[in-house]
Amino acid sequence: TVMRTIKKLGFGGFPAFHSALHDELNQTLSDPINKHDQWANDVPAEHILNQFAKAITSNLRQSLKQVDHKTFDDVVSLLTEKQRNIHIVGGRITHAFADYLQTHLQVIRKDIHMLPASAGLWPHHLLNVNAGDVLVIFDIRRYEADLLELAKLANQRELKIVLFTDQWLSPITSYATHYFSSRIEAPSGWDSGVVTLFLIESIIAAMEELLWPQTSSRLKELEDIFDFTGRFKR
Repeated sequence: TVMRTIKKLGFGGFPAFHSALHDELNQTLSDPINKHDQWANDVPAEHILNQFAKAITSNLRQSLKQVDHKTFDDVVSLLTEKQRNIHIVGGRITHAFADYLQTHLQVIRKDIHMLPASAGLWPHHLLNVNAGDVLVIFDIRRYEADLLELAKLANQRELKIVLFTDQWLSPITSYATHYFSSRIEAPSGWDSGVVTLFLIESIIAAMEELLWPQTSSRLKELEDIFDFTGRFKR
């Protein structure tokens, strides 16, 4: 029965289960004002730097416990397979992660593509994808409807989806080949991206190592271009 299942989950009864479910839904839909109010009324009397350091350290420690090494290795392997084009996209805030990943992967290997900033142009981009290509999506609370629709279309076109999300899990998880869930709570009206950035940089480092002969050649060519354009001071 439903009540038996609820008790197996550790709840004393339906009211406790309903309250926990309500709290969980509030967390996934929480906006910056609500997030600020949740912690501001009970803020400890210590400097914000210390508050943040404790929160971020806890986020990283707890997230690392949940990262499956095989999943990580499988994602790195998928992203290094030369026959696959890599397409990257983020949302209103998470586009910064997408841009950071794309900038580095462009140096490591060929065929890295960033989706347009306008979701209205994503269907155009899908005209040029192939079955077996990889779509990297960044989606944290409040999960974006445009990204979910894109994931559904990508799934229909047989793309491999790699999702970076949070502990509450984006609806895109249902369509993802692989996903990483990062803890993102912080003493702020905004969520923290430290753990997500940690995962991105770890993947970049792993890919660089696997493809180093190719990457080093591309790096040398890029440095020659920088020298020609005078991009950096010597």
